[in-house]
Amino acid sequence: MVDWELACRLGARIAGDGPEVTAQEASDVVAELRAHARRSTGLVAEHTGLEAPAGTAPVLVVDRPGWVRANAEGFAGLIGPVAEALARKQTKPPGAWSTAVSAKVAGTELGGMLGFLSSKVLGQFDPFFEPHGRLLLVAPNVVHVEREMDVDPTDFRLWVCLHEETHRVQFTAVPWLRQHLFGEIEHLVGTFDTHSLLDEGLRRVGQAVRSREGSLLDAVSNEEQKAIIDRVTGVMSLLEGHADVVMDGVGPGVIPTVREIRTKFNKRRKGAGSLDRMLRRLLGLDAKMAQYRDGARFVRRVVHKVGMDEFNAVWAEPAHLPSTAEIADPQAWIARVL
Repeated sequence: MVDWELACRLGARIAGDGPEVTAQEASDVVAELRAHARRSTGLVAEHTGLEAPAGTAPVLVVDRPGWVRANAEGFAGLIGPVAEALARKQTKPPGAWSTAVSAKVAGTELGGMLGFLSSKVLGQFDPFFEPHGRLLLVAPNVVHVEREMDVDPTDFRLWVCLHEETHRVQFTAVPWLRQHLFGEIEHLVGTFDTHSLLDEGLRRVGQAVRSREGSLLDAVSNEEQKAIIDRVTGVMSLLEGHADVVMDGVGPGVIPTVREIRTKFNKRRKGAGSLDRMLRRLLGLDAKMAQYRDGARFVRRVVHKVGMDEFNAVWAEPAHLPSTAEIADPQAWIARVL
């Protein structure tokens, strides 16, 4: 379905190498990020009350091509079931030539998307890497952003690690969370229809590109799919907001310049050019920014109202996860769950 090697090669070419550093500087950055990730585990556990089992979900410090390849591997694992589902629904299997061309086209599109994103991501927890996920820290991007914002490198690196380590703790301390997301994706896959995805979906994609609203995912989704995406959005808003709250809650005690970093980072998020803003919208990055904001507001309001221990009921079972409506109305979640 996808030429994965083409996607990796193209993505790496688009990604570039990042800022110039000496071999010693690169080695020091990698060592410091690993040390901060280890330190963050205890800080996150102390602040949240979530205990992650030792020895699960490795931490990898990667460059941009490494991030591209890691995400291509993740997509390959997710798209396998999609390809099987689509194949079962096709009345006439495509020929060898058509399959090869389609794989090249898909590989080019995916490689272009990963190449663009690889320069934006500071870190990422990959929950779909077997058996328990893995944490990726993108060293060149961390260096690029800390230089661009002119902030203390050691403080900024710990700040980034606190956010990403919170995600690692979320998924390893709450074992059912990973399978819950898998289940939602499998459900989403089961709703795909080959003909409508190609015929109607292409028309909607064109409209999305020309308009000023909506992402490509919004463009190709029907009502059932949007309901699933809405549930997943609620979960992702919780996870991203929780991580933002933890990094800012732990930060003042261990990061002297945390307020300066947060102020400059928020300002930087708003400073994209017109082309960058369009790509961010189409790829759903604008929605991700909203997840940070809305999810953090939800977590802060619930913790302020009932405390962290009571808030942690959110991790007890899937039924306790907030909907997108409850993310916007924390009191509704408190009333339903607590």
